[in-house]
Amino acid sequence: MSASEVSVVMQQALVAVLVVGGPILISTLLVGLAISVLQAATQINEATLTFVPKLLVVAATLMVLGPDMLERLIALSRLVFQTASQVAR
Repeated sequence: MSASEVSVVMQQALVAVLVVGGPILISTLLVGLAISVLQAATQINEATLTFVPKLLVVAATLMVLGPDMLERLIALSRLVFQTASQVAR
């Protein structure tokens, strides 16, 4: 296995991490920011006000984008196993 093949696998893994984790992180970040602004404006400091909406947004994001994320991870797993089988030869 050459360095270019390793580079391709690593590149695909990094892209998969960004594609799978990015939407969840961005949506959670936006909801957390909105709730923090709301809490600062109303001076309500309740921990559950930040946790529950983030949990709901993560669940909704996974329901909407979950199949595409799973498809991306399956494709990456196939690439890794195919590359690993070439190394074993």
